[in-house]
Amino acid sequence: MYFDMMIRDYGIEPTLQHYTCMVDLLGHCNRLNDAYGLIMEMKVTPDSGVWGALLNSCKIHRNVELGEMALERLIELEPDEAGHYVILSNLYAQTGKWEGVTKLRKLLSERKLKKSIACSWIEVKNKKHAFVSGDISHPMSDEIYAELDELGGLMAKAGYVPNISPVFFDVEDDEKTKMVYSHSERLAIAFGLVSTPAGAKLLVTKNLRICEDCHVAIKFISKITQREITIRDVNRYHHFIDGLCSCGDYW
Repeated sequence: MYFDMMIRDYGIEPTLQHYTCMVDLLGHCNRLNDAYGLIMEMKVTPDSGVWGALLNSCKIHRNVELGEMALERLIELEPDEAGHYVILSNLYAQTGKWEGVTKLRKLLSERKLKKSIACSWIEVKNKKHAFVSGDISHPMSDEIYAELDELGGLMAKAGYVPNISPVFFDVEDDEKTKMVYSHSERLAIAFGLVSTPAGAKLLVTKNLRICEDCHVAIKFISKITQREITIRDVNRYHHFIDGLCSCGDYW
């Protein structure tokens, strides 16, 4: 075990941060049982960071049973953190378990918890422009949505297929596609594309984690437009160049 090497060879006792990183690594590699086993063997009490890493990996690999277990632990530690409920709700939506989505929404309502509204912003000519999903309040909304329409056609020709699993509403697929199509980071990117010279780099900041579909879409956009696009979400920087992301699709 690497932790044994840390102690034996370097005299370093594993901390919560070390365990969190290891759980995250194992989880992203779809070794979820190993990640859970490591948590059970920890010499320190696992905190919300550890259980959160496991829950996020369960969402990536669609492991509902282990995800539910992780949320139970997170509720014990941070009962008022709405983000944890939302992650499992997204997992339920991805796997078509709409009764689970309804149950969690009810729980959020009963506890008077609210999901943070996704917001993205971009700075152009020393002025910040902020967007929320489905936003039509910007003075250049017509140009922004026209740009998204044009990009959508080019992306489809390049092989892009919308991933509507992040939408946790039980509505028709066409409506789900429209929802992901107008996520806040895409609006910010489209504004950047129509407001800056060809080839200019774009930097967008988002207050929440970028969704799976937007991550794929922005890879296509970076390749089609030949733009370097950086997204700073709540977890990390995503640097998109020529259809690839610096995170290697693990985030």
